[in-house]
Amino acid sequence: MAKAILTTKIDPTYDDLPEQRYHFPRTYLRQVEAARGDWIVYYEPRRPSSDLMKTGGKQAYFATARISDIIEDPSKADHFYALIEDFLPFNHAVPFREADHYYESGLRKEDGSTNKGAFGRAVRTIPDAEYDLILAAGFAHVLGRRNRERPAPDPAEEARLGFGDNPQMPFEIDSIDRRIVSQVVQRPFRDRAFSAAIKAAYQDTCAVTGLKLINGGGRSEVQAAHIRPVADRGPDSVRNGLALSGTVHWMFDRGLISVDDDYSLLIADSGVPDTITRLINPERRLLVPSRPDERPHSQFLQYHRREVFKG
Repeated sequence: MAKAILTTKIDPTYDDLPEQRYHFPRTYLRQVEAARGDWIVYYEPRRPSSDLMKTGGKQAYFATARISDIIEDPSKADHFYALIEDFLPFNHAVPFREADHYYESGLRKEDGSTNKGAFGRAVRTIPDAEYDLILAAGFAHVLGRRNRERPAPDPAEEARLGFGDNPQMPFEIDSIDRRIVSQVVQRPFRDRAFSAAIKAAYQDTCAVTGLKLINGGGRSEVQAAHIRPVADRGPDSVRNGLALSGTVHWMFDRGLISVDDDYSLLIADSGVPDTITRLINPERRLLVPSRPDERPHSQFLQYHRREVFKG
């Protein structure tokens, strides 16, 4: 087995749903096969789609996951799906380069410049040590090594400035807790990472009421809710999550409120007191993150309406 980098875009050309599957041509079958059963890191390039005129992708590593199996695409010859489990977004998007340090040594030429040929490969294997470094940087907040950025930067400004304008020193390999990868599968660690990612995406604001509450200690009072519960195979993905106040979280989990695919709010016919509905924002629409790839995915919203909502 081997660790690997998988490249996927905000608006992917292939049939990717990073939380569940990664679609790829036979060209990369050998590399993906090597990573079967092992951990991978997702990378988002600068261009968010196949349109060469568009920019604004994170140009960073943004999540880790595990390849559980590989199957052939039944509808497209010489294409395959890597089936994904244990998806978990980073709390801090990790640029491929910080100062003079490349997280993937294979992307750095001897003269210090970027190896564009290597960078152009959508699937790249990496050694365990490089995977550990990316993980430590991506989960720095959960590990107590970095304060969570608040508020989240504007994507357009982030793209304009680039990640190298305010570089942070990369982690030293000797300082890494080698148990990080084992923690990634543990529920307490995943709950903390999921919560931090949701709060950052929604800027500590309840998506239903519009209230932003920060306590005296600087901690956000908003809660991270799964749309499709973990118990029903819901992933720890920002697209499967909402930032909700405590009361609204309780209502959502019990199916008293739900969300349509256009983000309009749905209220159950009974069981919701008027005093509670007055908390809902006047537009009766979900307040979603500015980045399209952080907004609730229709697949998870449909599940909640079908299996949980009492309306």
